[in-house]
Amino acid sequence: MTTPAPARSPIRSIAAPALETRDLVVRRDGAFRLEVARLAVGAGRTLAVLGVNGAGKSTLLEVLALLRSPDSGVVCVHGEAARGPAARRRLRLRLGLALQDPFLLRGKVIDNVALPLRLRGVAAAEARRRAVAWLDRLGVAGLAERRATQVSGGEARRVSLARALAADPDVLLLDEPFAALDPPTHDGLLRDFRDALDARTAVILVTHDRVEAQTIADEVAILHAGRILQWGPAPEVFARPADPTVASIVGNGRPPEAPALPIGT
Repeated sequence: MTTPAPARSPIRSIAAPALETRDLVVRRDGAFRLEVARLAVGAGRTLAVLGVNGAGKSTLLEVLALLRSPDSGVVCVHGEAARGPAARRRLRLRLGLALQDPFLLRGKVIDNVALPLRLRGVAAAEARRRAVAWLDRLGVAGLAERRATQVSGGEARRVSLARALAADPDVLLLDEPFAALDPPTHDGLLRDFRDALDARTAVILVTHDRVEAQTIADEVAILHAGRILQWGPAPEVFARPADPTVASIVGNGRPPEAPALPIGT
């Protein structure tokens, strides 16, 4: 059965997107379809993809990060389509990724942050300099020589974000990086991350937390049951939700039911 379109179009035009999707379709277990006609974010802008658990947020992020190929449609980075293994490998180097689980490697914190730079051929001394600079911008320069296994959960999140930003990505993709932290740690990290962002970096934040979306996002896309219900400037989406489901997600109505076929967070 075809889902009827919302009363007004959720699509808004963004000039010169750093990352853009076109006609994405993703199937899971032969049944579920993630369908996103278009989503885009410009350089220096932050887009929050907001939805309840099971909406398809993590699946969408996997596709945007070029870690999973869609069944149809394409992801473009600065206008170049990620078609074929060679293009995907090349464009993946222009993306940064930070997850809820930091996945720090054994060894020193500074080596974790410098790793993506070293993999891109940056000399060791320069990689360490840039790593320390990003640790400092995120308030944890004092951890540089500490073992990664000896940092707290909040500190590990900061290290993970520094690692993602150190490689100077065109687009930074975030999957719930501020979740499951105590309120003071959460609020401090969110504030420091916002202040550390480079004006050239496009950010896509996947989250279920409406406060995070309101705090750092220029634009918000509401994802529910695998489809974008509304997309626009954050103040507009929160003030004028397109339908009752959007209203419930942004905090102006009853919580929506999760999709019948869970596909991740």
